[in-house]
Amino acid sequence: MTEVAIDRVENMLSSRMSSGDLAELARLVPKLDRQELIRLVRTNPPIESAMLFRVLGKDDALAVFENLTPSYQAEIIRALRQPEVAEIIDGLDPDDRAELFGELPAGVVHKLMHGLDASERQMTAQVLGYPKSSIGRYMSPEVLDLHDDWTVQQAVDVVYAHIDRPETVYLLPVVGSGRKLKGVVSLRNLLAEQARDPAETVGKVAREPVAVHALTDRETAAREFLAHRLIAMPIVDEEERLIGILTMDDVLDITDEENAEDTARSGGAEPLDRSYLSSTILRIVRSRIVWLVVLAVSAVLTVQVLEIYENRLDQVVVLALFIPLLTGTGGNTGNQAATTVTRALAVGEVRVRDLWRVIWRELRVGGLLGAVLGCLGFLVAGLVYGWAIGTVIGLTLLSVCAMAATVGGLMPIIAKKVGADPAVFSNPFISTFCDATGLILYFTIAAIVLGLP
Repeated sequence: MTEVAIDRVENMLSSRMSSGDLAELARLVPKLDRQELIRLVRTNPPIESAMLFRVLGKDDALAVFENLTPSYQAEIIRALRQPEVAEIIDGLDPDDRAELFGELPAGVVHKLMHGLDASERQMTAQVLGYPKSSIGRYMSPEVLDLHDDWTVQQAVDVVYAHIDRPETVYLLPVVGSGRKLKGVVSLRNLLAEQARDPAETVGKVAREPVAVHALTDRETAAREFLAHRLIAMPIVDEEERLIGILTMDDVLDITDEENAEDTARSGGAEPLDRSYLSSTILRIVRSRIVWLVVLAVSAVLTVQVLEIYENRLDQVVVLALFIPLLTGTGGNTGNQAATTVTRALAVGEVRVRDLWRVIWRELRVGGLLGAVLGCLGFLVAGLVYGWAIGTVIGLTLLSVCAMAATVGGLMPIIAKKVGADPAVFSNPFISTFCDATGLILYFTIAAIVLGLP
C-alpha cells in the first residue's frame, strides 16, 4: 500500500474511532499492519484508541499495547471493558505488567491482580516490590537457570523442555546451592559443548557473570549492560541469589526514557509521558510552564544588573549594541560544556571526584574559545566603533567564554553530587546565569578600559 493510501486509511480510522463506528473500524483495520496500527494508537487520544482495541484480535491488541508508554496504557485500560482488559493483562510479561500497574489506582491493581493465575500473580508482585527507579522493577522473573553440577546434556534437555517459558534462552544463568549465581553460559556455547563432551558439567563451561543487584538504579544498570555489550544480564538480591534477568528490550526502554527526559530538560521542559500528538494541550502546557516561570523569575537578575549599570550605558550608548552578542555567546558556551559533561557523566567517563579536572579542563577550553572569538570581536568592533570599544568587546568575550565553560562543566557534577538529575541544571538555566554574570564582567571591563565612573 502506498504512503498516500496508508494516510487515507489512517484518517478514515481516526474518524471512525471518534464516532465509535465499530463495524467500520473492523472493516478498515486489516488494511494496516501492526506498525501502522501502533502509530495510529500513539497519535490519538486514549478514549478514541480504546475503540480500536475492541476490534483488534488478541495478538494484534497485545502487540500494539506493549508498544505504548505505561501512562498511556493506563488510560486505555480505564476506557476498556473488563473482559478486554483481562485478555491484555494476562498476555503481558510480569515486568511490563508491573510497570503498567505502577500507573493505575490501587483499587484497579487489586482487581486486576486477582484476575491472574497464582504464578503470574506471584511474579508480578515480586517485581512490584522494588522501587520504580531500581532495575528490579524492569527485570523479568521468568528466568531459566541451570545448576552448576548438571551435565551439559542434562542442561540442554532442560532448555528444550522449557524453551517457551523464560524471557530469553540466549544467555542462561548458572546457579549453585540456594540459587547463588555462579556464572552464565550462552546457548551457543552450551550446544557446542554438547557436541564435544555432553558429560562435562555446566559449572566448567560457565564463565564469570556480569550481574547487578535488584536495587541498583535503573540507568546505572542499563549503562553497565550496554558497556559490556550483553544480550541479557542476571539480576541478584543482596545475598547474590538469582531472582531475575534483564533483557535488551528492557534496557532500550530505559535508555529511551532517560534520553527523552534529558533532552526535554536540557530544553527547559518536562518530558511528555506519551506521544506529542496524543497529548492534550493542557498536558503540554504543564510540561513547559514550570520551567518558563523559573526562568522568567531568574531573568529578573539580568534586569537588575542592567539597572545597576544604567548610568554607564547612558555615557557610552554603543555598549548596548553588543549585549545580545555577549549574552548569547556566554549562554551557548555554557550549554556546550554542560551537554558534554552531562553526557560524560551518564556513560561513566567522568565521576564526581573528577570535579577539579573538569574545572581546569573547561577553563582552558573556554579560554581558548574566548581568545579566538575575542580576537575577531576586537577587530570587527575596533574597525567600526574604535579600538577602545574593540578592546572591551575582545576582553569580555575572552572572560565570558572562560567563565561560561567553567560554570557549564561544573553544574552537572554538582547536581550529581547532591543526588539531583544533571539534566535539571538545564541549558536555559545556565544561559540565564551566564547572562547576568556576563553583563557584570562586561560593564566592569568597560569601566576599566574606558575610564567610566
